[in-house]
Amino acid sequence: MEQLSFDDFNISKDIKKAVQKMGFEEPTPIQGLAIPEALDGKDIIGQAQTGTGKTVAFGIPVLEKIFLEDKSPQAIVICPTRELSLQVADEFGKLSSFMKKLHVLPVYGGQPIGRQLRVLKKGVHIIIGTPGRIIDHIQRGTLDLSGIEIVVLDEADEMLDMGFRGDIEKILKQTPKSRQTLLFSATMSRDIKRLTHNYQKNPKHLKVSHHLVTAPEIEQIYFEAREKMKLELLSRLLDIYDLNLVLVFCNTKRRVDRLVRNLKSRGYDADGIHGDMRQGQRDRVMNKFRKGKIEILVATDVAARGIDVPDVEAVFNYDVPNDNEYYVHRIGRTGRAGKTGYAFTFVAGKEIYNLRSIQKYTKSKIKQQKIPSLDDMQKIKSGLVLDKIKKSIEDNDLNKEIHRIESLVELGYNSIDIAAALFKMINDD
Repeated sequence: MEQLSFDDFNISKDIKKAVQKMGFEEPTPIQGLAIPEALDGKDIIGQAQTGTGKTVAFGIPVLEKIFLEDKSPQAIVICPTRELSLQVADEFGKLSSFMKKLHVLPVYGGQPIGRQLRVLKKGVHIIIGTPGRIIDHIQRGTLDLSGIEIVVLDEADEMLDMGFRGDIEKILKQTPKSRQTLLFSATMSRDIKRLTHNYQKNPKHLKVSHHLVTAPEIEQIYFEAREKMKLELLSRLLDIYDLNLVLVFCNTKRRVDRLVRNLKSRGYDADGIHGDMRQGQRDRVMNKFRKGKIEILVATDVAARGIDVPDVEAVFNYDVPNDNEYYVHRIGRTGRAGKTGYAFTFVAGKEIYNLRSIQKYTKSKIKQQKIPSLDDMQKIKSGLVLDKIKKSIEDNDLNKEIHRIESLVELGYNSIDIAAALFKMINDD
């Protein structure tokens, strides 16, 4: 089956431009399934985990429904928590960056209600909020849902677990029966099925499979690093671990190009691949990487499809991926054939929420480490060298080398001094 692109969807130029600006090369599985059905006006049950691109899956159809000249609420997105409401509102802001007249309002507890009241009076197209605060506005008479054309229940299973069923039903009863209802949930419990039966019309059930990380030989580590520190952190880790073949993933094509330039300027043997390159160019870069002529390959998720290089020693998530499934695919490219591999993830600011979602989704332990200082670098390098020496003693026949060392001992040199000198030479190198 041919891979979809956002150009295949019947969406406005403004939204296509926004998606391109966000750096997305192609839809995630749930987006590919949900967007065409939702654009056709169908009710949807989208079964997918957090972090699979659900917000864009419902965000694009919601934005396509909005008539900008009418400044009354036309769409409502109900979320279980304040944090998720803000994340969804932030994503809507990016998707609508070229829709200058659009007004989106997040409403949630903990924020002074006065500000929300002032914005509601001016006119809002899309409401995104928690059930409690939405009910509060309905009861105050400050939120009229009679013009709602589309309702989204985001993370419905979590809302039911938190006891919001009654509130959700109250809100839905305030909206027209002719509305379109999109429901997204990681699981399909009996309560979810009851909700869909009562409040959706012949919903289309769309399910995305869930893969686990089953690679215990991959050591997964993350660092909290400001954006400006990421390049320096990558350089330090490359130097410490003395890696030969490395994959570095960025979320956008621009990031790939910039990072390749920066790595080359620091003397690293790096090149990049992304969706804007011709297939011939990509193939040439990939062949160089396979043959070890390039040590560091920087790539977007789409361009990296089909990379099967058995000796990749480490994968770096320079950006936390937009889709949890991408994380699984990325790190699965190291630790092959029983070899140990490293998966390093750089987390900046709000990306920590994405990382928590990845941990929950993959059921894997990603250990945090602090950014190594220059002193730490020396200690870590020394520890890695000692590990290599221990492995060499255990795995190799060292009779020839022992004979040569014995000749130095006969000249009066202490064996510990000889070992220390060799260790210093390796370390300095």
